[in-house]
Amino acid sequence: MDIFAILGMIIGTGFILAAQALEGGNVTQLLQVTAAMIVFGGTAGAIIGSFPVPDLKISFILLKDVIFPPKVDFDSLIAEIVDFATKARKEGVIILEKEAKHASDPLLTMGLEAVADGADPSLVQGMMENQIAQLEEKVNRGAKVYESAGAYSPTLGIIGAVLGLIQVMQNLSDPSKLGAGIAVAFVATIYGLFAANLVLLPISSRMKCNYQTVFLAKEIMLEGILAIQAGESPALIERKLQSFILK
Repeated sequence: MDIFAILGMIIGTGFILAAQALEGGNVTQLLQVTAAMIVFGGTAGAIIGSFPVPDLKISFILLKDVIFPPKVDFDSLIAEIVDFATKARKEGVIILEKEAKHASDPLLTMGLEAVADGADPSLVQGMMENQIAQLEEKVNRGAKVYESAGAYSPTLGIIGAVLGLIQVMQNLSDPSKLGAGIAVAFVATIYGLFAANLVLLPISSRMKCNYQTVFLAKEIMLEGILAIQAGESPALIERKLQSFILK
């Protein structure tokens, strides 16, 4: 669990509320149903109208990875690839066809099977790079949804502020209604800025960051498979793959 993803939002929210309390305000002043409807409902509508259903599904599926980022054990991965290289060195690459079924990652399975089938190295590289690119595109599409939502929400907050001011202007003769209109105007702006800068944009950034280790693991798999196909020694492959990892 990535506690810092939650901790950052809590710290940001806490300082904002603390600053408001020091100014003599309280939390109830920020609870405006109409402002929330305008900002959050409007942002949801803008997102639904902007992205196709597959992208929306991807964004929800990847949301869990913000709190529970995918874990990669690089040492185990490298040891696995070196083991494949050792078996291929001793028994020939044809053994990889059977070993591929036990690989820990689908990308490894595909690469090992291609090598066992005697595919051209450029074809193997192209196939694996295509798989990596598709995963990267998937993550970027999911993150883009939250990034766009972070761009829309402040604008929706301004719309809420304008609507509140319209309400104020229409009731200048009735002082009892001025407070509600002004509250909606300012609170809607706060909601929009809060959602963008403390929730949506951080989710987008964290989502991309959390997958950097996954992409690095995929690159290690690619280099490992190509090294096995080139007939490099297991010891050399291990040193090469270890160079991808910062110690």
